[in-house]
Amino acid sequence: MNLSRFTSAAPLLFAGVLGLVGCAGTPTKESTGEYVDDASITTKVKAALLKDDAVKSFQVSVETFKGVVQLSGFVDNADQKASAAKDAAGVPGVSDVKNNITVK
Repeated sequence: MNLSRFTSAAPLLFAGVLGLVGCAGTPTKESTGEYVDDASITTKVKAALLKDDAVKSFQVSVETFKGVVQLSGFVDNADQKASAAKDAAGVPGVSDVKNNITVK
């Protein structure tokens, strides 16, 4: 008899646990959808850097969090740094660019 009560309550318990875990983002963590979007943005920014002859994209790292792209690495001059930021800003879905590239 106790077993039947557990089996009838199990789906409700499971749904409650899922409701607590969920897929919502927080200020420091992304939701599943945001993570997928950010991965796509990162890929598109890297592709844009590869297409730009002015930027040595293999020396520039790209990370994206909630639409904000962070560029880091090293370039030879300020024009390359500015060009990398411009390339990143031109990608759809990018809300801001943090250009932490260092000029050698």
